[in-house]
Amino acid sequence: MAGWVQSKNTGVRILLGVILGVIAVSMLLYLVPQGNPSGSAPDTLAQVGDEAVSVLDARQQLQRIESRGQLPRALEPLYAQQILGQLIFQRELELEAKRLGIRVTDEERADRIRQLVPTAYNGDTFVGMERYSTEVQFRFQMGVSEFEELVREGLLEEKFRRLVTDGITVTPEKVQQEFKRRNEKIKLDYALIKPQDLESKVALSDAEVAAAFEKNKTRYPIAERRIARYALLDINQLRQHVQISNDELRAQYSSHIEQYQIPNRVHAEHILFKTIGKTDAEVEEIRKKAEDVLKKAKKGAKFEDLAKQYSEDTSKDKGGDLGWIVQGQTVPEFEKAAFSLPKGGISDLVRTQYGFHIIKVLDHENAHTQPFEEVRASIEAPMLLSRADQKAEDVANQIVAAIRRSNRTPLDNIAKQFNLAVGETRPLAVNSPVLELGNSQEVRDTIFRLQTGEVSQPIRTDRGYVVLSVKEVQPSHPGTLAEVRDRVVADLKHEKTVELAKKDAEELAKRSQGGENFQAAAKALGLEAKSSDAFSRSGSITGVGSAKQVSDAFHLSVGQTGPPVNLGANWLVYRVVEHEQAKQEDFEKQRKDLEEQVLQSKRAMAYEAFRQALEDRLMKEGKVKRNPAAMKAFGTFGG
Repeated sequence: MAGWVQSKNTGVRILLGVILGVIAVSMLLYLVPQGNPSGSAPDTLAQVGDEAVSVLDARQQLQRIESRGQLPRALEPLYAQQILGQLIFQRELELEAKRLGIRVTDEERADRIRQLVPTAYNGDTFVGMERYSTEVQFRFQMGVSEFEELVREGLLEEKFRRLVTDGITVTPEKVQQEFKRRNEKIKLDYALIKPQDLESKVALSDAEVAAAFEKNKTRYPIAERRIARYALLDINQLRQHVQISNDELRAQYSSHIEQYQIPNRVHAEHILFKTIGKTDAEVEEIRKKAEDVLKKAKKGAKFEDLAKQYSEDTSKDKGGDLGWIVQGQTVPEFEKAAFSLPKGGISDLVRTQYGFHIIKVLDHENAHTQPFEEVRASIEAPMLLSRADQKAEDVANQIVAAIRRSNRTPLDNIAKQFNLAVGETRPLAVNSPVLELGNSQEVRDTIFRLQTGEVSQPIRTDRGYVVLSVKEVQPSHPGTLAEVRDRVVADLKHEKTVELAKKDAEELAKRSQGGENFQAAAKALGLEAKSSDAFSRSGSITGVGSAKQVSDAFHLSVGQTGPPVNLGANWLVYRVVEHEQAKQEDFEKQRKDLEEQVLQSKRAMAYEAFRQALEDRLMKEGKVKRNPAAMKAFGTFGG
C-alpha cells in the first residue's frame, strides 16, 4: 500500500525508532580485519573489553528485521555487516561510558518506557507485570528484559550523541552555500554514449577472435559440469487427484465466516503531489501544478494517463489505482473525500500530511457478507493445495525411510516404488540454474555434493519433492575456442565498443567546443542529443544520474561544453544551455529549513567522526580485537 496510507502496526514503527537509535549510526560501516582475538571462541566475531560480539548476537538482530519483512534478501550481506559494525560500536560506547562515568538511570529508562508503552500505566499507576509483558510482546515481539535493555542502549547512545553534537552551530556562510546548492539550476544539452549501443558498428573477423582467444586463454576455463538424474513427486499432478466435498467447503466457510464480511469500501484512484520537506514557496508552486492537473481531469482527460504522468505515488504505474479502500485504512482527509464522492466522481484538491491528492472513485460497495457460491473457489484452492502438500509430505517421508535403509538404491527403483517421474538435467556448472526443477539452490548444492550413483534425500522444490543422483561428472578443463567462442566474442566486442564510446565522446566534445552546433555534431556522429530539465546540484538528470557527476557544469557559462565525463563504461558529453542563479529574495523563505538541514548534516558528520575516533583509539589500546575469518564468513550470511 502507498506510503500515505496509515500503518496498522504502531508497535513496529516504535520498535524501529528504538532500533534506529541503536542499530543505525550509518548505512555503511566497513570492517577492517585486525587479527584474531586472543583465545576467542570460534563464533566470536569481535572482543570489546570484556564483552564478546558473537555470531548469535548478530544473527538475532538480523533475523528480527527479516521476521518483519523489512529486509530484501539481496541486501542481507550488507545489513549483516552493518548490524555487526553497530553491535561492536554499542559495546565500544559501553566501554567509553564506564571511562567517563556516563550512565542511564532507572528513572530515565522508566520515562522512555512510559512514552513507548503508555498502556503500561493507568494514570500514574503501573498496570502490573503480566499486562506490561503482554503489551511489550504484542508491540515489539520480544521479552521485557530484552526490550528494556534495548531502551537503555538507545538512551546511552542518545547521551553520547548530545555530548558530541549539542555545541555545534552553523555559520551564515554555510547556510548561504546550501541555499545556492539547492537553488542554482542549469539546463544541458547532452549525449549519453553507451558501448552497447555501438555494437552494430563493430565487426569482428575470425582472425581477430582467434587472436583474442590465444592472448587470453587463461580467462576462459570450462568449469566442472555435472549431469543429474532425478525422480520427481509432482505436486501439481497430486492436486489433480485430490477431491474436497461440498460439505467440507461449507464447513470451512461457516467456521471462517468473518473472512467473508466486506466492510464499507470504495475502489479509488488518485494522483499525489508530494509536499513533504518542501518550503512554503515550493508548496505553493506544487499547489498550482496540482490545480492545473485537476482542471484537465475535470475536463475529461483520462485519469489513468494523468496519474502516470504526474503522480508521485507508487501507484502511478497502475494509473493511480489503489484498489479497494476500507474505512479506517487511510488518513482522515483522504478517507472523508473518497467516501463522500459518487461513483465516477473526481474530488477537488485534498490536502494531507503527504501532499495534495486528486481522487477518483471507480465504485462503492456497502458492507455485506459474501455468499458461499461467490467465494467457493477461493476456499477450495487453498484446501486442495494443503491436502496435496500433506499427501506429498507423507510420500516424501516414506521415501526418506527407504533411502535411509540404503542410499545406494538405484534411482529407478525408488521412482518405480513410489510412482515418480524420472528426468535428466542438462550439463550443469556449479552456478547454473537448474531450470528443470525450479532453480532451487539446495538442488544445485546437492548435485555438486553427491558422489556418482549416490541418491539424495527428498528435497522440496517449487515443483514438488525431488530425489537426485549424479549420472556423470565432466571435469574442469581449459576451454577450446569452439567451446568459449561466444564469451570471447562478447568480451572483444565490449572492449572495442568501450574504446569507440570514448572516441565518440572526445570527438563530440571537440566539435562542440570548437563552435559547432551540439545537436548537429551529435547527429553527424550517429549519437542522440537530448535536453535536460533544469536541475540543481542536489538534483539529477533523468536516465543519466546524479547532478554530482556533472558538478563542473555549474562553473561553466551558457554555451560552454564540458570535458567528457566517464560514467563507468558510459560517457557523457554536455553543453550548458541555461544557468539560473539562486534568487536572493527567496533566501528568507528557506532560511529556517536550510539552517536545520545544515545543522543536522554537521551533527551527523561530527558524530561519525567521534565514532571513528573512538574505534581507532580503542583498537590502538588493544581493547577492541576482531576475528577476520569469522567476520568474513558472517558477512556472506544470508537468512
